[in-house]
Amino acid sequence: MTDKIEAHIRMEERYEGLQLRFGDNVELKKEALEAVDYAKQQTGMSPLVFDNIDKSNPQKEAIYIEFNDDSQRDAGAFFEIVLHRLGIKCEKDL
Repeated sequence: MTDKIEAHIRMEERYEGLQLRFGDNVELKKEALEAVDYAKQQTGMSPLVFDNIDKSNPQKEAIYIEFNDDSQRDAGAFFEIVLHRLGIKCEKDL
């Protein structure tokens, strides 16, 4: 699955976001949402989750998971659960 869902993490002061891009593949979207629900159950956290639906450009369709006031940087654990559940390995950009 790692070659089908593209993940991007963005971190700024008190903000963390994870984008899961899957194109217009409904099954991958379902798997991504199930991974987010699982992480919510495991952590008790409730991030903002929304879709980016662009039928004119399906390659950009994605789910966004955001923590807007994460002063303790707890979102990292949530993201790890989601990525692990989807079988996505993290690589460090230099």
